Amino acid sequence: MSAASAIATGVRAASRVSPELGAALALPLFMRVGRPAPVAPTDLATHRSARRGTVRIPGIRGTGVDVVTYEWGAGARSVLLAHGWQSRASVFSPLVRELRSEGFRVLAFDAPANGDSPGRGTYLLDHLDIIAELTRREGPWHGVVGHSFGSLAALMAVHDGTPATRVVGIAGAADPAVFIEGFGAMLGLDARTREALAARFAGRVFAGRPDPFARYSAVRHPLPEDVPLLLVHDRGDRRVPFTESERLLEVNRGHARLVATDGLGHNRVLRADVTLDAVMAFLSAGGASDALLDETVASAVSPGAATRPASRRR
Repeated sequence: MSAASAIATGVRAASRVSPELGAALALPLFMRVGRPAPVAPTDLATHRSARRGTVRIPGIRGTGVDVVTYEWGAGARSVLLAHGWQSRASVFSPLVRELRSEGFRVLAFDAPANGDSPGRGTYLLDHLDIIAELTRREGPWHGVVGHSFGSLAALMAVHDGTPATRVVGIAGAADPAVFIEGFGAMLGLDARTREALAARFAGRVFAGRPDPFARYSAVRHPLPEDVPLLLVHDRGDRRVPFTESERLLEVNRGHARLVATDGLGHNRVLRADVTLDAVMAFLSAGGASDALLDETVASAVSPGAATRPASRRR
């Protein structure tokens, strides 16, 4: 039995004695980011070509952390990229290359305890603080693009007033509760232990604040109706269910589009041609009407559509 399996078995055993005890043992595991993901070899050139900087945010401990930021290009239209859990800015490298080739200026960051940024933990508030500080320095944004956990941050930031012409959510969550549910399913925790874990987490990170699962729900707080939203999600995503994007589509009906993929999972969808084509069509559509945006995105992802030269996507 691996160490991870032994820990999961111990948490389940404790939860049978008491959901509160199981939640207490599970909380450190839930909050742990893990070892920073390395830069993929195919992304090294893009990663190294970035102009680096830092922004300082309070961090979940409130003691302050300097977050590493990245900038590419120098166009008049700026796009901000927000990565997911235990990830880093370099995962967007194929999209960065596309955006630069079309004259966009691109900014991204490594959240605390992710990529090259220091720290031992992070949560949604860190993403929102980083976005707010970058917006103060560099905004407004032509587009904000998020993947997974970063998609929820992008949606909530723009809902809360971050100026952005449009938003893209790739394999994104509609509600922070999905991360508790996914973690609970992975460990085999019952419903009562998951509820106790959610309450314990809220008390630890959001003590004295409103319920984070309501406050940071993108279903309860949809985007303004004048902000178009593009959603891309794989039907077989095992980390964030496809139904999360369906929920987002419903509450943003009239100004949202959903591109569904098959066989790409949670991470590969971020680098797939179908995603890059849809995102670039969406961000390049200017002030197009809803009907034209629908037509542009649909043509970009249709099987017979021409793709951009492969050299841009290396």
